[in-house]
Amino acid sequence: MAKNENLGFDSLLIHGGMGVDPMGSATVPIYQTSTFAFENVDEGAKCFAGESNGFIYTRIGNPTISALEKQVAILENGYGGIATASGMGAVSSIYMAFLQSGDHIVSTDAVYGPSRVIMETYFKRFGVESTYLNTADLNAIKAAIKPNTKMLYLETPTNPTMALTDIKAASEIAHQHNLVVVVDNTFCSPYLQRPLDLGADVVFHSMTKFLNGHADIVAGIIVTKTQELYKIVRPAMVNMGCNMDPHQAYMVLRGIKTLSIRIDRAQENAMKVADYLEKHPKVEWVKYPGLKSHPQYELAQKQMKGPGAMISFELKGGLKAGKVLMDNVKLALLAVSLGGVETLIQHPASMTHSKMTPDARLKANITDGLVRFSVGIENVEDIIADLDQALAKI
Repeated sequence: MAKNENLGFDSLLIHGGMGVDPMGSATVPIYQTSTFAFENVDEGAKCFAGESNGFIYTRIGNPTISALEKQVAILENGYGGIATASGMGAVSSIYMAFLQSGDHIVSTDAVYGPSRVIMETYFKRFGVESTYLNTADLNAIKAAIKPNTKMLYLETPTNPTMALTDIKAASEIAHQHNLVVVVDNTFCSPYLQRPLDLGADVVFHSMTKFLNGHADIVAGIIVTKTQELYKIVRPAMVNMGCNMDPHQAYMVLRGIKTLSIRIDRAQENAMKVADYLEKHPKVEWVKYPGLKSHPQYELAQKQMKGPGAMISFELKGGLKAGKVLMDNVKLALLAVSLGGVETLIQHPASMTHSKMTPDARLKANITDGLVRFSVGIENVEDIIADLDQALAKI
């Protein structure tokens, strides 16, 4: 499986998933096929018995997808990658792999809405219990662990409140109780944060966001720290049919090559935008890990290579003012998702987190007036000018 190579991170972005193509292709070819022919019956039998590395069927494995899985596993410094058709395919595969009736998970309260919704609806129907809390509070994690707790599921920074959890400290607590530690690393990507190096067991991404970075593909990936964990998760994904398409994999491989360049530019912009918003008289508060006003600024400095490109803020005037802002931006797109080259703005309470109950949103600090802002790589002067003209209309 994937091993760290003696290359810098930027070099791994270009070469990490590449093998030697027999035709000399400079990029990983798209193996757009559903099935693979065997040389003979014995070879087919070896493939099905796991005695050969040959490919059988694209739901089980495919050379293009395997290149992407190797690439991200190297970037995350993990054992192996498991690519999925979407970020939620990754979430579902993780839940199915590790949880059964009677089990309990402890999770961050402000996680991506659907990640929480499927646990509190579908998995609840199958007898899985869940507790959602502020995992930045390590004592709260300790207090929530029960004899039947099997998983600590973290998202840091949180979507959309930008709260941070100390991955190393939380993992140490979890491992004292033999819990598997899962981290959603979508907001950071392995360029800014490596949860497996900090103690997590499983890390996953919606590759739709920063890893692909161009708002043209939906995809997910799971990376496990060990072979043992890989052998638990891989069959769950395969048997549920959450695999991605080879063309998806090709597109993400292409997007990953510019990951560090894109994030460097986006977070440089985000720092200036956050500073502008924090000083604006119509803004109530701003949450951005790069601001010293962020309550976990020191943890961000220790745990993350950079503050990223995601900002949350609330306007004086709450939801009404927020609607005016979002209806009047011209450069920023009013759209869900994040992590692309374009700047996006959205309202979590009525969009991405609308399926959560109002009480659950309030407990997770997802206020009705909260605005989530994904900063792109446009000229930062244009992003700020766009916000300025829209804020002037409030």
